[in-house]
Amino acid sequence: MDADAVVVGSGPNGLVAAVTLARAGRRVLLLEAADRFGGGLRSAELTLPGRVHDVCATVMAMALASPAFRSLELKGVQFAHPPVAAAHPLDDRPAVLVHRDARCTAEGLGRDARAWLATAGAAARGGLPLVELLLKPLGPWRLDVPAFARAARFGAAAVLPATTLARRVFGTVEGRALIAGMAAHTVNDLRSPLTGGYGLMLAALAHLVGWPLVRGGSQVLADALVAELRSLGGQAVTGHRVRRLAELSAPTVVLDVSPRQLLAMADLPPAYRRRLSRFRRAPGVFKMDWALDGPVPWRDPGVAGAGTVHLGGTLEEIALSEAETAAGRHSPRPYVLAVQPYAADPTRGGHTLWAYCHVPNGSDVDMTDAIETQIERYAPGFRDRVLARHAMGPAALEAANPNLVGGDITGGLTSLAQFLRRPVWSPAPWRTPLPGVFLCSASTPPGPSVHGMGGWQAARLALRAG
Repeated sequence: MDADAVVVGSGPNGLVAAVTLARAGRRVLLLEAADRFGGGLRSAELTLPGRVHDVCATVMAMALASPAFRSLELKGVQFAHPPVAAAHPLDDRPAVLVHRDARCTAEGLGRDARAWLATAGAAARGGLPLVELLLKPLGPWRLDVPAFARAARFGAAAVLPATTLARRVFGTVEGRALIAGMAAHTVNDLRSPLTGGYGLMLAALAHLVGWPLVRGGSQVLADALVAELRSLGGQAVTGHRVRRLAELSAPTVVLDVSPRQLLAMADLPPAYRRRLSRFRRAPGVFKMDWALDGPVPWRDPGVAGAGTVHLGGTLEEIALSEAETAAGRHSPRPYVLAVQPYAADPTRGGHTLWAYCHVPNGSDVDMTDAIETQIERYAPGFRDRVLARHAMGPAALEAANPNLVGGDITGGLTSLAQFLRRPVWSPAPWRTPLPGVFLCSASTPPGPSVHGMGGWQAARLALRAG
């Protein structure tokens, strides 16, 4: 195919970039090194035949909130909402349940109810205009004075470390633990600036759009994007690894790759190469998938309806676990993020469970026992339900998706410095110094999650360039 634009990598950002370019009339060629499209959106039978597991991304709140995905209006993709968005079990008291309704959630927080409504609830009331501002940190923005005012109020709390925010705003064990569990999605030390903001925004999304899964598996979303590209005349090819940019002759090249891959692929100006080489990776994850003979036997039955479950106990326990990981050590009682797809989607072939804990980048330590012990802590008898298990450490995750360098699922450390410099400081960080070459992975703003905004921004710049 004689292409006007080549997109390398078919993660959510690469797919959105390809479709955006094709809708603008460009002849697009999408190249994927793996044997299936999707990157972090792939699904596979990891345990038993017929059991569908998401290899990486599962919960799709950002996809529903993202202006990029909302504009695509994809056919054939159904989002399945669990009865409870998220749950946070505790040892000596009922679990905290996050419902779609902010007031219902607040009622479970006792004397922290008002604080929840004033923080996560207020961000949810800001609606999609506020989310769009946060997903487009460098614009373009519509002139929406109320949204800018809400963003300013949100930013005052969002810049705080999660530990500081939790202790200043919440007075109960439940409220503080809930914020910690949300903020730990950042795979960062909870004493770091901005972790409070990430946690609040995730909580707000639960109230605003929910925390759904894709019915049938995340692969369905990837396949729908590829189908849309092909319907527009684009070509999509698997099993084609691009090792050097010199292989490509199209006037526009969009790369859904990590900074490390870009350094290996291209002859870059020395100054840009030095800046790119300073980009910091985040800790990695150790991921587990299980096929079960029934639902997880949670001690608190309210947890059974939750799509996502945060396991790690109190604010202090979770903060210690994340600090240990950030310091390059393995926590003996790690924070564990679990997803039980069967709570929302009965089409996955039976009861499956997905979970990971955070580990130092590139770790080769088997965390199976540590993860299962944390689950047993809140669900005695869990191991008796296991029919088959599948483990992926950082090396296996990177082998499946080279963007997950050392098991880093966030595309680089989510620090304050790298919020402003992702992967380099620039008014348009998706543009590289090479003419017609753009970067769109999670290592560009607005960072990790399935929102497609990096691809959308890179494609817009490419179209503007001509």
